[in-house]
Amino acid sequence: MSDLIIAACDGAAKKNPGPAAWAWVVADADGTPRRWAAGPLGHSTNNVAELTALAELLEATDPALPLEVRMDSQYAMNAVTKWIASWKRNGWLTAAKKPVANKELVVRIDALLQGRAVTFRHVAAHQVDGDHLNAIADVAASDAATSQQPAGTAHGAQEIPQPRPERMTAAPRARKATAGRTAKSASGKATSAPVIKAKFPGRCHCQKPYEAGEKITKNAHGWGHVECRDA
Repeated sequence: MSDLIIAACDGAAKKNPGPAAWAWVVADADGTPRRWAAGPLGHSTNNVAELTALAELLEATDPALPLEVRMDSQYAMNAVTKWIASWKRNGWLTAAKKPVANKELVVRIDALLQGRAVTFRHVAAHQVDGDHLNAIADVAASDAATSQQPAGTAHGAQEIPQPRPERMTAAPRARKATAGRTAKSASGKATSAPVIKAKFPGRCHCQKPYEAGEKITKNAHGWGHVECRDA
């Protein structure tokens, strides 16, 4: 379809939480990048940055045209396509009976999706030979998180950010499935996993990495960001 808009969005938070930013890039139907934008968020989390990036992308594109959104955040994508229905039924409580994190952003995105033809496509983050548009959004978000300055074609940028090889990694090895497991005490009752500081860098089930020294906790999929525990 010639009118199809192909786009990618991404968020970044240094140290998570820390200096954060959002970014998106829009391409034509052939996948050629045409315009992009990035904006600072001050001190925030990676999940806030990911959701904000999606909201900003939706607001910057024509709602009358079909849109393909590529993103590496399973959390942000699932929040607005899968989990939101049960959150609404439960009075904006998670399955753990806790208030839904980042509710305002989820509600904002939900309203922007109404009446639009939007297709979501999950892509792996920071992969060699990965999605080119996602890599552009990743670099733009990372740079904006560091500079805390807005950037993009609307701010006079003449060139599209280029993916950096140093930010790319080989595809991660398959991990042993742990979905559905819950930490239990000796009595058999479920317990809350402790929050610790990571000794080594790793990757959360939201597909975003965490750094050594960053606070992490155990969830149904392994170790990851504290804010992703109840998602």
